[in-house]
Amino acid sequence: MRKNILDLSGNKGLPLPLDAAISFNPFIDYLRKRVAGEKTAKAGIYKNALALFDKYNAQDLDLTLDNIQEYEELLEQMYVCLSPPLADEYEVAWGLGFPFQPIICYGTTMLYELMQETVTDQDKYVVTKTPEQYHQSRLQLVYSFILQRLYNYRIPVPAGQYHAGVNTETGLLQYFAVNINTDFLEVMPVGPLPTPDFTELSVRMAEEEGYEVFEKLLPLSMFRFRGITMVTISDVTAQKAVENIESVRLARTPDNDETSYHHVIQSLKTIVGNKKIEFDLFPLVTVNNEPVYGYRKGGTGILFDVWGERLSPEVFRKQAKGYFSNPNSFFSKDLFSAKDIEIGFLDHFRKLKVRSLALMPVFYNRQPVGVLAMHTWEDDTFDETAVSLLEPALAAIGSLMQVYIDEFNLEIESIIKEKFTSIQPSVQWKFNEVAWHYLYNRKRGLPEKAETIHFNEVYPLYGAIDIRNSTLERNKAIITDLDNHLNLLMNTLTALQQEHHSVLQEEMIYKCSKWKEVLKQEQLNGSDENKLVTFFREETTPYLTHLSKHNGNNASLADYMTALEKFNSNVYGNKHALELSMQMINNVVNNYFESEKDQLQNSYPCYFEKFRTDGVEYDIYIGQSFSPNQPFNHFHLKNLRLWQLSSMAAVAQLTASLVPEMPIPLDTTQLIFVHNHTIDISFRADERKFDVEGAYNIRYQMIKKRIDKVHIHNSEERLTQPGKIVLIYFDKKDIEDYLPFIHYLQEKGTLNNDLEELELEDLQGLTGLRALRVGVAPGNLNGMPKKELAN
Repeated sequence: MRKNILDLSGNKGLPLPLDAAISFNPFIDYLRKRVAGEKTAKAGIYKNALALFDKYNAQDLDLTLDNIQEYEELLEQMYVCLSPPLADEYEVAWGLGFPFQPIICYGTTMLYELMQETVTDQDKYVVTKTPEQYHQSRLQLVYSFILQRLYNYRIPVPAGQYHAGVNTETGLLQYFAVNINTDFLEVMPVGPLPTPDFTELSVRMAEEEGYEVFEKLLPLSMFRFRGITMVTISDVTAQKAVENIESVRLARTPDNDETSYHHVIQSLKTIVGNKKIEFDLFPLVTVNNEPVYGYRKGGTGILFDVWGERLSPEVFRKQAKGYFSNPNSFFSKDLFSAKDIEIGFLDHFRKLKVRSLALMPVFYNRQPVGVLAMHTWEDDTFDETAVSLLEPALAAIGSLMQVYIDEFNLEIESIIKEKFTSIQPSVQWKFNEVAWHYLYNRKRGLPEKAETIHFNEVYPLYGAIDIRNSTLERNKAIITDLDNHLNLLMNTLTALQQEHHSVLQEEMIYKCSKWKEVLKQEQLNGSDENKLVTFFREETTPYLTHLSKHNGNNASLADYMTALEKFNSNVYGNKHALELSMQMINNVVNNYFESEKDQLQNSYPCYFEKFRTDGVEYDIYIGQSFSPNQPFNHFHLKNLRLWQLSSMAAVAQLTASLVPEMPIPLDTTQLIFVHNHTIDISFRADERKFDVEGAYNIRYQMIKKRIDKVHIHNSEERLTQPGKIVLIYFDKKDIEDYLPFIHYLQEKGTLNNDLEELELEDLQGLTGLRALRVGVAPGNLNGMPKKELAN
């Protein structure tokens, strides 16, 4: 046993103004009660203890830390009476201390050895509590004791206090639970006791203000404290580490994954007590019940390196399904040992210089949710004892992995909503409302009525970015590729004829020349294209393939067979180059609108939907019915119209800047149709999109489909032109919002000073169309990341 003075706070505890002293009176009273009530042999132990305390005349003594050591025999007697009979002082951390001070005056050797380093050796331990934190926790303990003993009023207070220290030898946290027993303490009021308003105190304490109120209402100077505290200390590092993992699960968000996983890995290292042991988490995520790669690394990433994208999706799926259908643990102290060197699936771990490895399946509600890897690098190793230490943490790891899986599934659902259905945030509330009506009727056993989702009196905005002459360019590319194929085929057949005359080859050469005449037409219809492809596939290719097997030395034939592979691929020729150019345009336009659409909601909720044609078309709807609780003003519409005009200019600049990088140069045209009246729209479940309602509104849709190739009145000139924006309208009033915006963008240098007001030709069922046309100033991308948008 030890009797030196030990300050558990490491001399960090702020002084409390207490009238306190060590007294044996409470313990003597306890002994008398035990002697009176004890019927076993223990009664003799308590009688002998009482006799010893009487010998020292210990009753009514007030002792200090300066003279307590004179009563070591009495302190030892308390240990004998209060500790378990079979306890060894080298196995139990037990001690006696000064009332409400973090000071031990007597205790077991284990207690002193356990705490001595944490409070004195600051080179080895860094204590995490501040003096203010110590002060606050002691105030809690003192006032809870006063209220319980004098007012019979209990307040919530932590059952034990925790000390955390960073062991700089391991670099890991260690946690110690300090349990303070106040059974042998008493408190006496110095004067009359005030009567607090406990209802108000409860409210204050709920708001974390209670202890400051206590110091005013019940100052500590009003009380005397006598007795001795009994302290037991235990190492709860593993327990606290598991609690830390649980707290990460509850507090983590998708945007703090790196920090969250760092805390989890550190907690696992704390549990095994070795910072050289590494960990990795590999959640089992599935799509349509098939395993797929995860996309975040939780730890070293070793499992992602071994089982991730290094494998093809098919191989990964097969291996993952095989493992998780019968998940088992694996352990090897040394992957390079003779016993394990022949195990094939460990080869990639060895390439990454893993030495010791443990793989543990992790479960949640008895279902496998992932794998936990425990490993070392190069020369460091661990044994199965270290693996067994992780058992208490596996349930918490399983819960954490399930959270990750749930988030993955939610993100999949979110992408489906965003990319593939029409349920956008601006209309989600309406779908929620209708879904609730379905659910309500279903729960009540009522018929599930089909309910139309509609929005009335909304303003439509339509825009189209079209690739100029895309049909002509596609036809030209196809003709060029087919003509090149015919030329090579004719040259090959002619060369073969010179070596060995063949009537069949002569007939094929004749057909080739006929097809070349067909390709001289400006337009190649689909029927002719299919017939020519059939000629290649079913006549010339089988014949020349047969010849190549028996006449492999012919250079012309060998060259043709090599070229044939390119002709038959989808990544060769002018058609492929054209598709690449069109893809560049569509990517830059789509990505631009994707980057802008969320900002459109900042002013007022609106519905935005894109459509793929050869270019990109979009519909935007805005109006009061999208947000019934938020007043809609015409300024919201004007704001959207300014954005529409500005975005068309930006798109024109972006696509023009891509031309030098395109395999085949292509231009875009930009069209806006101005409809200055509200329409009604409803959701069509069969097409999973919104469409217009009513005859008048359907006319709006018809106009959109007819105006893309309209000409200027009494002219062969197409209205839409590369590098220009056109606004089509019926009445002068329709463009009152747009004209000031055009002048504004001209002043900014975004648009040219070449605004035209034009009359348009009559179309079937449409007369009186007019248009504004204005050029877009080249080169000013306003800092937009062109290459990123085009990626």
